[in-house]
Amino acid sequence: MRQFNWNVRVYYEDTDAGGVVYHARYLAFFERARTEILRQLDISQQKLLQEGIAFVVKNMDINYHSPAHLDDMLTVSTRVEQVRKASIIFKQTIFNQNNQVICTAKVLIASVDLTKMKPCGLPKLLVLEFI
Repeated sequence: MRQFNWNVRVYYEDTDAGGVVYHARYLAFFERARTEILRQLDISQQKLLQEGIAFVVKNMDINYHSPAHLDDMLTVSTRVEQVRKASIIFKQTIFNQNNQVICTAKVLIASVDLTKMKPCGLPKLLVLEFI
């Protein structure tokens, strides 16, 4: 399956008083990377929302391996592990500038019909890009 990489710099706002990245910021880094994948594929989340479709995190298994620090340049590597009718499983890894694994996550994203608040099929364009 396809793999995508996205780079992000660690800013002061991402860290605690000791200059170490706060654990919840990794969730934001992972989320932004998945959003940037859609941008790369020219898929508009705004258009999907207008059509009543949204993506929600159904499950996330996250492991913290080593701390990231203020001013580190991180790479978020995202691989599509599995595509189902109404969901996608992503395997995401954050590396620092020394190629050291900082954090890993397995993320289950579900496609949801916003009018019914129930799962719905993934947009066909997305499925075609990820298989």
